[in-house]
Amino acid sequence: MSTEQAQAPGDPQAARAALIALRAEVGKAVVGNDAAVTGLILALLCRGHVLLEGVPGVAKTLLVRALAASLDLKTTRVQFTPDLMPGDVTGSIVYDAHSGEFSFREGPVFTNLLLADEINRTPPKTQSSLLEAMEERQVSLDGRSRPLPDPFVVIATQNPVEYEGTYPLPEAQLDRFLLKLTMPAPSREDEIGILWRHAQGFDPRNLAAAGVHPVAGAQQLEAARAAVARVTVGPEVIGYVVDLCRATRELPAVRLGVSPRGATALLAVSRAWAWLAGRDYATPDDVKALARPALRHRLDVRPEAELEGVTSDGVLDRVLAAVPVPR
Repeated sequence: MSTEQAQAPGDPQAARAALIALRAEVGKAVVGNDAAVTGLILALLCRGHVLLEGVPGVAKTLLVRALAASLDLKTTRVQFTPDLMPGDVTGSIVYDAHSGEFSFREGPVFTNLLLADEINRTPPKTQSSLLEAMEERQVSLDGRSRPLPDPFVVIATQNPVEYEGTYPLPEAQLDRFLLKLTMPAPSREDEIGILWRHAQGFDPRNLAAAGVHPVAGAQQLEAARAAVARVTVGPEVIGYVVDLCRATRELPAVRLGVSPRGATALLAVSRAWAWLAGRDYATPDDVKALARPALRHRLDVRPEAELEGVTSDGVLDRVLAAVPVPR
């Protein structure tokens, strides 16, 4: 961490510099996927959770591990498997034979950054164990509510639901994710860069050897979040967010459109994006840029429309083209 950042952790300018450095630090381990890296940073700014989707082998886990290595925060990884139980995530009551008493043993969810790897490879019962933690930032067990650390962010990776051995996430849990980011296969140039790094000795299991080290921490995040809260939003921007979300509810191909929770999520990430870009005001273009990652997982396309090739992103493309952008 630079001397300037260490001296003024509460300075919004230093916080912005730290988060921009965070993007570069992750880039030491991950080639390309700048949009996904930026989305993860926006989620940190908004205290939101991220669903990261892509086919196996496109570096989803490596991306989150690189982000964790670039942050001075407590991080935990849970590999979700078909036999994982809810208590394996949230914690459980255990009996101490020495004291003769029951005590609570914290699960891996008691952390700042939780990597829920391949979350849709475990049944819905275990998936839903994260619902309270993600929404209320606490775990209730044995009649007591135990608060989680602050910040607390869940970054869950998943394979496309068409893949064998996957369980679709419940709609209620999908709505808890601030963003759904997709990681496509790399371009030819990026894939050459990946192989070139490996040919030079890059080991994805040893990020420290790649020079990845913490460049931001809780103090910078706190200062950045305070600055994002001061980003002004005009009535035309709020009206545009509402019009986009309402338009998704009126399409015949959509069974369930974007809820007001989705509208507030879109507004939040638009303000964070504006601040990260160096502005203290949000614009309709900020909203348009973040509409797909903020809303794609909140749309329920009718099965008959899916058979005709209709997708959530396709619906959002139609909505973005149809709803006038205020100027």
